[in-house]
This record gives sequence, structure tokens and C-alpha cells, in this order.
Amino acid sequence: MADPTSSPAQAAEFFDPESRQFTAEARPDRVPVPTLDGQLVIDDASLTAAGDDFGHLVHRRPSAVLLPGSAADVAVFSRFASDRAIPLVPRGQGHSTAGQAQTGGVVVDMSPLNEVHHINSDSVVVDAGARWSQVLAATIPHGLTPPVLTDYLELSVGGTLSVGGIGGASHHHGAQTDNVLALDVITPDGTTHACSPGSDLYSAVLAGRGRQGIIVGATLRLIPAPRRARTYRLHYAALGSFLTDQRQVMSQRRFDHLVGQAKLDPEGDWSYVINATTYSTPPSEPDTDILLTGLSGDLGEQVDRDYPAFLDQMADDVSTLQRLRLWSHSHPWLNLLIPDDSVEEFVATALGAITRQDLGDAGVVLLYPVPTSAFTTPRLRMPNSPTAFLFALLRAVAQDEHDTLRRMTDHNDALTRMVTRAGGTSYLSPL
Repeated sequence: MADPTSSPAQAAEFFDPESRQFTAEARPDRVPVPTLDGQLVIDDASLTAAGDDFGHLVHRRPSAVLLPGSAADVAVFSRFASDRAIPLVPRGQGHSTAGQAQTGGVVVDMSPLNEVHHINSDSVVVDAGARWSQVLAATIPHGLTPPVLTDYLELSVGGTLSVGGIGGASHHHGAQTDNVLALDVITPDGTTHACSPGSDLYSAVLAGRGRQGIIVGATLRLIPAPRRARTYRLHYAALGSFLTDQRQVMSQRRFDHLVGQAKLDPEGDWSYVINATTYSTPPSEPDTDILLTGLSGDLGEQVDRDYPAFLDQMADDVSTLQRLRLWSHSHPWLNLLIPDDSVEEFVATALGAITRQDLGDAGVVLLYPVPTSAFTTPRLRMPNSPTAFLFALLRAVAQDEHDTLRRMTDHNDALTRMVTRAGGTSYLSPL
């Protein structure tokens, strides 16, 4: 969102039923907006920021942005919007890539609601606008951690719970949505609900894109946090050997954190890397010989880090991308879930058609398996296969390179159709 210190935000006081716009000017036919602890703003900077996201592919300017000062603000304004058929969409950190948190109505910027509240022996109560980095910073001093974290910790709790949240520990614990003990949800009629696993509303809002109700708070499961993380980087020239070893370590639950990458060298050849991480707390130490038994990859590097530093390892990459101004590029990202029996053919076909130009300067290809039985969130659609592979094609291109951007998005569409025909799913598919 826009920097609130850059210019004063203009508050909206009235809604014009005829133009269906919000305004600061009173007129007899205009409806006063509800009294709020926070603010409803309509200044150009706020509307422009809310009409964009990390993808920079879709631009839909809202009529206003709600900056709630409390969960009660979300409730009272939801009721106001519902009575007037005004679309209302929640937004966390704006890390969507295809306009999922945009609307021509009102965007609810959840970032002001960001408190981490009660930390118990196995759970933490947080506001939906809290970032996962805040949650981790609060729980680690208690020796506790969320079971699953995405690679980037600066996403909001409500944002990832609205889509799923898959990470390197998902082969053990499922998605972030599978580790929620309770939710506070405001439905479109403005009613606040406390819901828990088994309720219809709980199932509807997790991975529900904020359309069935707005998550304002969550009770998250915690587990004991280790002190250290050791990562083994195993290199492969052949896709088949890479996939075989990934299946083996996933099914044996040999490592605590498992991800993989496909890498394109300057000559246009692909190679593959497994990043397999095991956790420990001194004086316990990982047994490298046992952990790597039976794996055919070449051990290229072994990295030891403190557990929090391991989880936040993407921070340095983000700083580099920001310094090079690549973080502000368009991001035509694609995340697919591929059934195991189709993954090798699909990946070989997909990568065979990708050149260095197609991948882009900062392009990354992630590929790693998860057992679908670990995922229980109804709205997070998984392939009908015991094992699925996450295939993430993460590319960046300058916003003014329209032809390149169109070629990348067309390629994404073609890959999505190919996966769908094979029984796979798109991680952010339409509901």
C-alpha cells in the first residue's frame, strides 16, 4: 500500500448511491459512512496502491480503501457494504500476482490489524494482518514455531490462510490452512463468528480467497522449535534420478524440510537440486551418513544455520532483488500441483520449451513432492493421487516489456491446460 507519510490520506464521509462512489462532500442524497475506529480513504495514492499487487499484471482501482482500526470496523462496514451491494475484498500484504485482492468496490487493508496476542504451550492467537515474521519473532523466544511456513515470511497470516500456504515442511504438516485451530470470521452481513474445524464456515473461508467471509483473527497450532537447521544440497543431471530421490526422502519423512529446484545453465541445459534440511537441538547432531544413505545425488554443499535464520533465508534474496529493482517487475507466476504419474513427462515437456529468455533474469523453477493425504483443507484442491508435485515457475519481467509478458502469460495458460488434462490442479485456481 501507499506510504501514509508521503501525503495525507483523504477520508470519505459519504456514499453516493447514484454514482456508487465515496466522497468527502455532503449532499442530501448521499449516505453517511459508518463511524469507524479507523478510516475509509479515497486519496489517489491509496486507491492506486490498492489497485495493484505484486504481480503488476492486473490493475483494478477500488472506489475506496478501508483502513480498519478494529475488527468491529470490518464488521460494521461489511454490513454497510452488503446493504448497498458494494463489493468488499480483503487485502493482506498485496502479494497476490493476478488481482485476487482487487475490486472495483472497497478493499479492506488488513495490515493495521496486526497484533500477536496470546502464546500458549501449543498455539498462538493473532490478528489476520500480522505477518508470519512477526508470529515467528513472538513464538521463538518461547521455544515454539508454526509447523509450516512459506519461503517468504513477510506475508500476512490472513493472506496465506485465504489461499492455502504451502512450504518445505508441507510433506509433514500439510498447508498452513491445515494447522489452524480456530478462526474469527466476519461474514458479508457483518456478523462476527468464532469457528473451529468441522464447521461449514471454517471450511468455507480457509483457502476461500476472502469471498465467503473475512478472516480477522486466527488461533494457530505451534510445535517445539529446534535450534539448528542443516541443509544438504544434492545435485542431479537427470530429472528421473532427481524425482526418484525426492519421492524416497518424502515417503520416509527423512528430512524436516524438503524443496527442489530446476536450474538452467548458460548453455541451455537443465540440472536439478534437492535442498533437504534436518533440524536439531544441541547436543544432538544430524547423522549425515544415515540421512544421505541410498541417495544418488552429488553432495555439493552442506549449510548449518540457526533455525530462525534458515526460515528467513529469502530475506537476503529479496534485498538483492530490491536493490536491482527486479522486485518491482511484473511477476507472471505459476503454481501447479501435478499428479505423480504425470510429473516426469510434464516437467520434461515444460522445461524443454523454456529458454533463458523465457525464464528471465531472476526466474526460478521450484519442484518438490507432497503427500496429498497431509492436506485436508476442502477448498485447497489437490490432484487425485497419493503424491503430488508442486511445480512453481516464478518469473519476473519489466512492466513495460509487454510482448515478453504476453508470451509468458500465454505459456502459463498452456501449461495450466496441460496439467489440468493430466488431472492436476492450479494452486490459485478460480473457486
